[in-house]
This record gives sequence, C-alpha cells and structure tokens, in this order.
Amino acid sequence: MSNKDVIPPSPTRSDYGDEAANPPGDIFLHQEPFDLFRCWLGEARKKELNDPNAMALSTADASGFPDVRMVLLKGIDSNGLTFYTNTESAKGEQLSANPRAAICFHWKSLRRQVRVRGLISQVGDEEADTYFNSRARDSRIGAWASRQSRPLESRLVLENAVAGYAARFDIADVPRPPHWTGFRLTPLRFEFWRDRAFRLHDRMVFERTAPDQFWVIGRLYP
Repeated sequence: MSNKDVIPPSPTRSDYGDEAANPPGDIFLHQEPFDLFRCWLGEARKKELNDPNAMALSTADASGFPDVRMVLLKGIDSNGLTFYTNTESAKGEQLSANPRAAICFHWKSLRRQVRVRGLISQVGDEEADTYFNSRARDSRIGAWASRQSRPLESRLVLENAVAGYAARFDIADVPRPPHWTGFRLTPLRFEFWRDRAFRLHDRMVFERTAPDQFWVIGRLYP
C-alpha cells in the first residue's frame, strides 16, 4: 500500500452562511467582458496584498505539451491583455511555436477568478520600448544579463553578467534588448467565477469565434 497525503474537505469554511465578500446579488452587471474584468481587477487592487495583476499563463510547445507559470499583467485595452518576457525563454519559444494561450487570475481575498483563452501576437516596437523604459534601471540591466530559461552554472555567473552590463551602459540609457518584448493575448473566451456557499459557484462565460465577432453570453453549472 502506498503512502498518500490526503487533504480533507473544509466543512467549516468561513464563507458558509457569510457571503460578505460575494453578496447574493448579481455581480455580473457588465454585459461586456473587458468592462467586467476591469471592474473586478479594480476591486482586487483594493483587496489583494501582493500583485493583484498576477496571472497564471498556460502555453503549449510545438508537440502540444503544456506548461504554466505566473507572470504579471502589464496592460489591458480593447485588443487584449499584455505581458512582457524574453522571447528566447521557454514561454517565448512556446508562444512563437503555438500562438495560443490561456491565463487565470485568482483573487483569494475576493474569492473570485477569471479565466481567459485566446490568440497571441507580439506588441509593436514602440509599445515595447515605452514599457521597457518605464522599468527600474536594474530591471532593464537584468533583461540583458539573464539568458532566461537556459541552464545557469552558478549564481556568480549571473551576478558577473549583471555587473558586466552595468559597466557597459555606465550612466547611459539602457535600451531594450532585441530579444525582449511584449505579447498580447486577444481573448476568444472569458469565464468569470465567484465562490458561493456549498460549492454552488457562479460562472459567467463570454465567448466568440474570432476577434471581430460579437460575444455570446451564458452561464455554466458550478
């Protein structure tokens, strides 16, 4: 018989009978998913202690094998959700090989999550430059020094690379590396989820077949 760590259910969860975080009224008031997302993100910024813009980004390589990691949302507009990375990293190569992705926001303080699936495209150079130049100088130097996702012999090797690029740029401006840019996920599906008592959660879905199509709105069983 194998040893297993069994996680028991939580019959005494504090939200049972107390829906202060998610009152019974309809919180899916916006009939446009970007407006609803902005509303929920605004609430998360007031409640979450750290990184309300943190999201799990799921990608797949050319063979279809999935991968997931946490990244930060850095922009939202009518075209989609934007984040930035090294294009030579694992995620950058996967997004190039298979330009589709899924993301998930989980705001524990609100007991809500938002799942999004869609198509991936790179942002333009001007947009990438603008965001890169807004970063702290040390972060910009780090973007040059890190060969993201590739084997690292030791921490000292990385620290020496950082020191080398710091000396190279000295007091000059630190330009954006050619391998560093932004990706935009253009949603084809949003799902808004909120916790309700006894696992009878609320789920609202907005879905379309292409970016130029209208949203079809529906609800799902929990």
